[in-house]
Amino acid sequence: MENADVRKSLIADISLLVVAVIWGGGFIAAKIALLSITPFYLLSFRFLCSGIILYMIFFKKMIKIDRQSFIAGITLGLILYAGQTFQTVGLKYTTAGKQSFLTASYAAIVPFASWLVTKKAPNIYAVLAGFLTLIGIGFLSLQQNISISFGDSLTLLFTVVYSFQIILIGIYAKRDINPIHLTTVQLLSAGIFTLISALIFEPHMHVPDNRGIAGILYLIIFNTTIAFLVQNVAQKYTSDTHASIILSLESVFGCFLSILLMGEVFTKKMVIGCIIIFIAVILSKTDRLHSLPGRQSSDS
Repeated sequence: MENADVRKSLIADISLLVVAVIWGGGFIAAKIALLSITPFYLLSFRFLCSGIILYMIFFKKMIKIDRQSFIAGITLGLILYAGQTFQTVGLKYTTAGKQSFLTASYAAIVPFASWLVTKKAPNIYAVLAGFLTLIGIGFLSLQQNISISFGDSLTLLFTVVYSFQIILIGIYAKRDINPIHLTTVQLLSAGIFTLISALIFEPHMHVPDNRGIAGILYLIIFNTTIAFLVQNVAQKYTSDTHASIILSLESVFGCFLSILLMGEVFTKKMVIGCIIIFIAVILSKTDRLHSLPGRQSSDS
């Protein structure tokens, strides 16, 4: 690999690390925003504003959107709407730190969701990762009466939905659908779906306080618009494996920031659960790490 390529790859990895930090902070921002605004209105503001910003930035590209990209974007928007509904409502009933690690468990669920779609059985690494994830979730979420809280249950439903979203994005990528078209339509359609839900289920919108407004702005500007743009550009210059591992660090940053900024307390049992889930996330990538070109050349 030439020096220029190495430099681009390094910059891309650092950029993705910044995205992981931003997403980690997103758990805190959402938790704060939910103290003064209802879930569906929060999501509608987040997605509609982010989608409009992207549309304005890429206006010339968006006017050339084709029917396939439009339908694919709406499909992903519907899935995003369902998943984020589970995650955001769930966050009202659990802590930001716990949710950050439960969310990361999607990495171990993806191979099994892919099995249902592609009929390709997961390998031993995926099976072990899935088993460890279940153990980690038990340590992190199971209460003394061997039950899981409502918030944690909704978060786990989000991870299942998000797993299928990742698979669908992979399918669309193979069809060479423009990622800008896909992302913009996805956000705008998800915003419309959540706004309709807000008008039906949350007819009385409460005006958020200053902290709530700050949380909403963080989610719109940093967690969605900037993070999506940086991710789309950075992943052109690094491998999918590198990207997925770096982005999964959002759970670590989310946990750390929730303790630092919100004073959340983690018991020893919960810390063990977080560590097990993080190991499972890394293990779920192990087979792909061995298939990297650089790894193959160094082993030969």
